[in-house]
Amino acid sequence: MPHLVTRAPPPDRPPTSTTAGGGGPVEEEEVTTQKRCQFWLPNKRRLCANTPLPISRFCGNHEPTAEARRIPCPIDPSHSVLGVNLKSHVKRCPFKKQAQVLESQPYYTKGINSGSSGDGKDDAVGSAAKRNAIFRMSVQEFHGLLGKIKLIHSAISTALPHSYLVPDACSKWLNQRLDRKLPYQEKHAMQQASIIGNMEAFEMLQKPKDLTNSFYQECDGRSDDVDGDKSRVSAVVEFGAGRGYLTHMLTDCYGIKKAILVERKSYKLKADRSLRQNQSITLERLRIDIADFNLDEVHFLKGLRHLAIGKHLCGPATDLTIRCCLNREYNQSKETHSTSSHLQGIALATCCHHLCQWKHYTNTKFLLSLGIAEEEFHAMTWFTSWALDADHSSELSGMSHQETNLSTIEDKQSNLEDGDVAKVIRSMPVLYRAHLGSVCKEIIDMGRLLSLRDHGMDAQLVNHMMESSLAALNLKSDLPNDLGHILHAKSLFPSTLILQNRHHMLKSLSYYHLLLYFIFLT
Repeated sequence: MPHLVTRAPPPDRPPTSTTAGGGGPVEEEEVTTQKRCQFWLPNKRRLCANTPLPISRFCGNHEPTAEARRIPCPIDPSHSVLGVNLKSHVKRCPFKKQAQVLESQPYYTKGINSGSSGDGKDDAVGSAAKRNAIFRMSVQEFHGLLGKIKLIHSAISTALPHSYLVPDACSKWLNQRLDRKLPYQEKHAMQQASIIGNMEAFEMLQKPKDLTNSFYQECDGRSDDVDGDKSRVSAVVEFGAGRGYLTHMLTDCYGIKKAILVERKSYKLKADRSLRQNQSITLERLRIDIADFNLDEVHFLKGLRHLAIGKHLCGPATDLTIRCCLNREYNQSKETHSTSSHLQGIALATCCHHLCQWKHYTNTKFLLSLGIAEEEFHAMTWFTSWALDADHSSELSGMSHQETNLSTIEDKQSNLEDGDVAKVIRSMPVLYRAHLGSVCKEIIDMGRLLSLRDHGMDAQLVNHMMESSLAALNLKSDLPNDLGHILHAKSLFPSTLILQNRHHMLKSLSYYHLLLYFIFLT
């Protein structure tokens, strides 16, 4: 095939018309052939080499109106397709076969863990919609919402202990005595170790009898039932597993022989290969959305004492996971009133409260009893992003408790009655916004806590921080820890909350607001 020659515009003259990104179509007279797309690529200084559409001078990628006609694929919204080609695409979409295989699995039940908004509108509410709803409020309504949040917070707040625990069993991970092929980042390793350490302290895990036994050494293959210890955990289910390195550390250090990784996305550099190298470990990775995951139908777990864990369950993923575990109770008779005789506990680290959705939230009844409706809940989730907005160490160092008290700053804001809500928000001190975001996180997690207690579980929340970092930051113990965007800046690890004791109340949440739920059946 002869080489196609085009005449590019001279360097000092841009194309006659441009589109987003600096490229654009060139004049027809400047092209010696119409066998290629007429979209000019400025970085490559040539035309696009793709074949144009039959009825256009441009290819499908550069057709000026193509983006307006593209819609998400109904099988997998991660990619889009031209609307005119949708019918044929659905028949041959490569994800269709994967979806069919998944839907045939016994553990797949569409939307089993999803909630409902109650009004028939179950679409997710995005950040822009939440922001616009807040800006449509009157200033009086906005201050009324802030006052309601303040009253709720004062009613539920108690002190939360700090609990940064690293078990001896995980020392080889922290000392990097591992296979060099494993990707290692100290920050993640210490977060994982602390989650596991709190699980051990809460007696969800038993200390391994032989700490010298390496993950890569051959084990004797005896099960928990063989050696007579009926209380030991035999399996673990990690929700939102990602690459699976929390499970990797847990199985490595505590000798758990069976693991299930639940994750809807695919990842590179997964822990699966390393886990499968140990012949004593049985591993299953299930690519499924937690919303559709029926844990009761996983035959792999039948009769096994197991834990449910998660390190990064963004927004509604926490609620979906809690529902997934609590749904088991609905499958039991009321006489037994048991979630599962084999589920030993749940340890969940959550983040991204700004993504939470009313329809998935596990305890809307609790919020409604406090006068928080759906619109106000979404406003609170939007406020939570303020807790991560800056480093306030310099502001905290010279401020008294009175100056950082939510009520005090609220009173100062109450005289800004003129103007709109956007003006009021812009006038708020950054420290106040961070404090308000922390308080909103606390209320959201309190509902989750009470939901677990309502299902007969013991639960407690604790803040997870390094003591050395707390001392260096000179934080006041009676202030919400989210005041410290400084906590992140000072290499302080994300907060972890442990749900443990049903008689204790929630105080406040730490930076990044990682929530670690430890739940025991009663």
